[in-house]
Amino acid sequence: MLQLSAQSVIYVATISIDFRKGIDGIVGVCKKELSIDPFSGSLFLFYNRSKTTIKILFYDGQGFILYTKRLSQGRFQYNNSTATPNLSYQQICHRALQVLINNGNLQDVKFSKDWRPIVPHLPQPP
Repeated sequence: MLQLSAQSVIYVATISIDFRKGIDGIVGVCKKELSIDPFSGSLFLFYNRSKTTIKILFYDGQGFILYTKRLSQGRFQYNNSTATPNLSYQQICHRALQVLINNGNLQDVKFSKDWRPIVPHLPQPP
């Protein structure tokens, strides 16, 4: 089960990858193609070319977890037209990830604004 919070950092790759890759292959894509440390605890979401399957990779402190979801019918509705040009990923919030996993369309969803931004509280040195 994915445990998401507002502090979760989630990247959606705007490039399609070969889904024959396992954990090690996808870790390599995170390092080389996305230039992001896969050991950071961030979640990485990838689509196959036909957008019928997604894979989510993340490191939980002990090892990598790879989730896969393949649709029986239809295609995932993710549209990366809002992604920054020349960037191979887009960052999304935890609420958007839940919509994407359940094959929702982010264009049709209206999220309420956050009451205030989430800032980590670091202890002050004495």
